[in-house]
Amino acid sequence: MDSPNLMSIGAFAQRTALTPSALRFYGDAGLLPPESVDPVSGYRYYSDAQIDRAVRLRQLRELGMPLPRVNEVLDADPVEAARLIDERITDIGNESRYAQGIAAELKAALSTGAGTRLGVLSGPALADAIDRVLAATVQEAAVPVLNAVYLEVSPGSATLTATDRYRLTTRTLALPEESASEPWAATLSGDDLRATVAQIRRSARIVLHALPGALEIELGNGVSHRVAILALEFPDYRLMLDSLAAVTHRVTAARQQLISIFDQLTTDSVELRLSDANSVELRTPDAPARDLPARVDGGDLTIRFQLTTLYPAILQAVGPDVMLDLRGPDQPATVRSADNGALSTLVMPIAAPGNRP
Repeated sequence: MDSPNLMSIGAFAQRTALTPSALRFYGDAGLLPPESVDPVSGYRYYSDAQIDRAVRLRQLRELGMPLPRVNEVLDADPVEAARLIDERITDIGNESRYAQGIAAELKAALSTGAGTRLGVLSGPALADAIDRVLAATVQEAAVPVLNAVYLEVSPGSATLTATDRYRLTTRTLALPEESASEPWAATLSGDDLRATVAQIRRSARIVLHALPGALEIELGNGVSHRVAILALEFPDYRLMLDSLAAVTHRVTAARQQLISIFDQLTTDSVELRLSDANSVELRTPDAPARDLPARVDGGDLTIRFQLTTLYPAILQAVGPDVMLDLRGPDQPATVRSADNGALSTLVMPIAAPGNRP
């Protein structure tokens, strides 16, 4: 069959980067029927108008999308097609994390020993620390380390750190029993920690073991959970902290009183005005100014924060008091608190409306 408007299956395969056998399969599946089939030879012919559909089909299959869903995407309007593609991307992420967990277990099973004992912790205390640090993580496919927690164990203490680039949270816990004599550190899967934190909270005593490719968390009931160690380099947060400017102002206030004020705010930002040694004036665009009793060290200063950045840092603090170390209206601030350990969160201020670039 000869037609200037049609091309053979071989020519169409070259134009679309699909093999002839794949084209036959998709044709028989009803996803990409040929424009014409020679009744005598059975040869299949395709048109230029089918190229776009063929390319989209190939790309969807490269995403591992099942055939029924491919058909839905190809026939859907752009909005629905985009939604279905996003669903597939989410599935890929879940599949990847599941595979990482399986790989970690397989690699851990290769170990002939019980791993290196890192230390013993209170389960509720560790679960609380994990919850607070995970609040500073974010799911971002392009930067997977932002959904991870960096664990450092040294003689006498364990430190968990996470960052979403706008906040950096560090929680340090004391190890009440004998811990590893050598420092140990690893980047842990945030998803694995989320999945096991409820079990950790219900165990009064947990033991940490370092295995190849995983952190083993031994619960009091004899059950162990493994958290995958990710082959990702965690940002050098210590260098970041060491590079911060000197603290110029410090505010120490009752944490619950500050939370009570923030609970009533519905604005995007909050302004802190320091001009008195015994209080801080809190201002928002849509509410009267409020005075917060506090100890204030340093001179006058006005600094603004996004409420969605500052409020979680205050909410996740520990102990009855919170300390704000300020370095100026355009420098990172540190929210500090302590109980039997310490929790620090780095938060970025924002410019005043009239000073935005």
